[in-house]
Amino acid sequence: MSTLRQHFLQHVAQTSDIPMLLEIERAEGSFLYDRTGKRYLDLIAGISVSVLGHGHPAVVEAVKAQADRYMHTLVYGEYVLSPQVELATLLASLLPDPLDSVYFTNSGSEATEGAMKLAKRYTGRAEIIACREAYHGSTQGAASLMWPKTFTQAYHPLLPGIRHIGFNCEADLERISTATACVIVETVQAEAGVKLPQNDYLKKLRKRCTEVGALLIFDEIQAGYGRTGSLWAFEQYGVVPDVLLLAKGMGGGMPIGAFVASNDVMQVLGHEPPLGHITTFGGHPVCCAAALATLRFISDNKLWEQAKEKEVLFRKLLVHPAILDIRSAGLLMAVEVGEFPVLRSIILDCVANGVITDWFLFNDRSLRIAPPLTISEAEIRLACEVINTAIEKTVGG
Repeated sequence: MSTLRQHFLQHVAQTSDIPMLLEIERAEGSFLYDRTGKRYLDLIAGISVSVLGHGHPAVVEAVKAQADRYMHTLVYGEYVLSPQVELATLLASLLPDPLDSVYFTNSGSEATEGAMKLAKRYTGRAEIIACREAYHGSTQGAASLMWPKTFTQAYHPLLPGIRHIGFNCEADLERISTATACVIVETVQAEAGVKLPQNDYLKKLRKRCTEVGALLIFDEIQAGYGRTGSLWAFEQYGVVPDVLLLAKGMGGGMPIGAFVASNDVMQVLGHEPPLGHITTFGGHPVCCAAALATLRFISDNKLWEQAKEKEVLFRKLLVHPAILDIRSAGLLMAVEVGEFPVLRSIILDCVANGVITDWFLFNDRSLRIAPPLTISEAEIRLACEVINTAIEKTVGG
């Protein structure tokens, strides 16, 4: 008889030749459990998704309650649905002016796609600028923003009119011109291995975009929802974007994304032509209910403050001569340990000992640490002990 793993490999489309192949039976809090009952401390939270841990009671209750009322009704934007309206209203209340109009999507990639269309429509321009080593999604338009072309070359040609600049490179700001519809930038570059803006870079970027009339789009798909030590990462840099991209942690484990702008900007999608951007499942009522519960819990408990405290503890406990660098923004961390063979050996040893971590798309020298914001002090101590031991076993002292 074929095993579940065999059926997985045969019938579930594969994206790499080295899947982790953990057979997950259940998940709770910071832990995943396999078929044997072995538990794994989840240090990546589904790539920054499960911000409240797995199966958080507030999220589960919201999902169940909304599923009992109604699920899909009609394509997004036609009916007045309370989960959408309440979530959009709460988001607007927690964001600075003029970010008060929310367009719900199914994912971060779709949020990127919608924002790209919005910028082109609003400005009447075609050129889009993104940063090298940024990740904004894998759909055709979002993938066009990616550089280097490691993960996209096989699918070229992609969208024309894309230019790339260096993150934190002030000289490159001159490349933003009156031909530019928008600049899309991660507030903190995640897949580059956690790169933070330096020397008021985001303020200088804001100034240049304003000068030439280009929209500034911040991608907080990974950095938002309290992960970096404030509810929105851009709050730490004194800059407000024209458009904000959200997803991942937004739904507390349910699939949802959004792009947020001002009513003045967003209204262009509704005329000449109407239905300028549509989605069938975006803003699904059950996902919106989960996202509403997630945002309320984060906001009510100010989890971003805990993220900073827990960042300090990770940094205190992750101590080994082989650690080359630790870059962090709250609970988005990169622990640099060396070339990929060394890194992969450390990761495999961690998994064997019940701690899940991985690497970054554009940085295969560093461990990714992006656990639930609710991770406890005891769990952090356990994680660091396993990581330190794995490093010692792999490279020695």
